[in-house]
Amino acid sequence: MKKLTALLTLALGLTQLANAQVTTVDCDMMNLVVNVSDTGLVKLYHPGHYLTHPQSENVIEWEVTDAAGNVIAQETLIDDSDFLFDFDTPLTEIMNVSAHLTNDSVIHNGFPVNCLIEDQLFWEVTEIDPGYISGRWEFLHGNVGVDQNEVSGIFDVAPAAAAMDNKIYDVYGRELSEAPFGQMYIQNKKKYIRFY
Repeated sequence: MKKLTALLTLALGLTQLANAQVTTVDCDMMNLVVNVSDTGLVKLYHPGHYLTHPQSENVIEWEVTDAAGNVIAQETLIDDSDFLFDFDTPLTEIMNVSAHLTNDSVIHNGFPVNCLIEDQLFWEVTEIDPGYISGRWEFLHGNVGVDQNEVSGIFDVAPAAAAMDNKIYDVYGRELSEAPFGQMYIQNKKKYIRFY
């Protein structure tokens, strides 16, 4: 009887442990971080890899473009949070960064993890002491992730009778006075996200 009780306790414990390892958080609790940077090199960190388990199933698609949309760096990482890339972009330019985290093994709010973070890198100059200036790449907006499962099913939110009148609507069809910063909105039956 003692062996059966010990076996049942072990089985129950392993079951709970396995269930506890399938976790994540809402996309809006994640944002990108510049880990290391220099004039021609940046290492970015995505917290979703640390926050989403099993980590072995995390896929992060990274893309960095210049202001004209030309690809500077692009890579798909599996089971990794850090994206290191080098470039020859002038320090006066802004770089657009997109990181798309997916994990089909983790169900969050009824859907697999599908989180997109978009932001821009700029060269930030800081005067540390009088006459001593330091610079580094930093994120311009500090945008958080947007759950693509919540926005991917939206097609026509505005009333069908609405003309191309340039009115702005949120994803729930409510009319807005201006385009929201860092959030999806709809104008003339098309979806947009304002970054600046």
